[in-house]
Amino acid sequence: MASEKVETVVAGNYLEMEREEEDSKSAASKLSSLIWHGGSVYDAWFSCASNQVAQVLLTLPYSFSQLGMVSGIIFQLFYGLMGSWTAYLISVLYVEYRTRKEREKVDFRNHVIQWFEVLDGLLGKHWRNLGLFFNCTFLLFGSVIQLIACASNIYYINDNLDKRTWTYIFGACCATTVFIPSFHNYRIWSFLGLLMTTYTAWYMTIASLMHGQVEGVKHSGPTKLVLYFTGATNILYTFGGHAVTVEIMHAMWKPQKFKMIYLIATLYVLTLTLPSASAVYWAFGDLLLTHANALSLLPRTGFRDTAVILMLIHQFITFGFACTPLYFVWEKFIGVHETKSLFKRALARLPVVVPIWFLAIIFPFFGPINSTVGSLLVSFTVYIIPALAHMITFAPAPARENAVERPPSMLGGWVGLYSMNVFVVVWVLVVGFGLGGWASMLNFIHQINTFGLFAKCYQCPPHNKPSIKLN
Repeated sequence: MASEKVETVVAGNYLEMEREEEDSKSAASKLSSLIWHGGSVYDAWFSCASNQVAQVLLTLPYSFSQLGMVSGIIFQLFYGLMGSWTAYLISVLYVEYRTRKEREKVDFRNHVIQWFEVLDGLLGKHWRNLGLFFNCTFLLFGSVIQLIACASNIYYINDNLDKRTWTYIFGACCATTVFIPSFHNYRIWSFLGLLMTTYTAWYMTIASLMHGQVEGVKHSGPTKLVLYFTGATNILYTFGGHAVTVEIMHAMWKPQKFKMIYLIATLYVLTLTLPSASAVYWAFGDLLLTHANALSLLPRTGFRDTAVILMLIHQFITFGFACTPLYFVWEKFIGVHETKSLFKRALARLPVVVPIWFLAIIFPFFGPINSTVGSLLVSFTVYIIPALAHMITFAPAPARENAVERPPSMLGGWVGLYSMNVFVVVWVLVVGFGLGGWASMLNFIHQINTFGLFAKCYQCPPHNKPSIKLN
């Protein structure tokens, strides 16, 4: 009876919200609704698939040069499945939290639920603080990485300005994301973003195969443990993009339908990442060890310039995805989250962009920074904490009996689920955080020693100025 009551509350509330959305559609223009206000299963899928792979698509060949072809493919498949599993856990905890709160008559129509609030409601303030720290720090550096990628990519079209200057420019451009209210409003951007990464991935694949292998190409990876685990943690980072899962779910009219969305999105993303990384590594081999951005090795053509431009636009979108949860946290902190004034909220959000801008200028290490963030932050944010939180939430027998979402029978019920969670925690703690953290920090420190902080133009080729002949 208890579980039936819970299901009634969940279904009734979500259906009510869906009817409200339909009413709003009848009043608003169809064009505005089509491009601006999304909350369907398809919108969530586009958001997950578009957000999961952005600039990291350009660094996966670099990871393959560190790992070798076989390990690179295996780690992509392995971490893709593991990421889908922990995204499922996050979705279960969200539905559990929201159901409990709505039974207490809490109204979320003017409030965006976030991961730290889910942890707070289910496990208490210490878990809230832990989730808030890791989630916000990860999203902060995730935004930094997108800004670094913008400067790295545009340089291959226009090298009249150094990468640091381009970072200044794109920092100002990305600040305009303060005007996008929530994930509801990313409908057209998510759709276009996925088209952009799809084009870029297949361009990289086809261009590499048509280019053929460079003369004397070598595929010597893996050669060093440091490089091996650095590459592995970059792939851990690749499939750890579900730090915004809760916000995407909250933007859905029926969040309980999210369960399989991330897995299906991951399967599509693998059709982009596996062919592109394999083909580029096949063509250029060990040259990638000193070229973290794969576009730097491909010959300049109209197709490559198109890929660069599309990735720039996509990085703007992904910057918004990573930064929007930070905007929400800041709004709640200063007390403007539930205000209806878009201009007031946008103005309040601007201070969030400043530290991101500054950090992108300090650490412009496109590629190595991904692995560092992956090992130190992603490992806890979207792998270890969700798995531990799920186990502790449902440890009491009454919690398991009244769970809104029960474990799939094909996994062996609660025993199978707990076994999976223990494996995730141990693996990521030892391999992702331990070995990956050791390797990525060594590599990151090497980049600082080589190029220095505030590097003006990271991994830029020598800029040859044209000689002037005097007659």
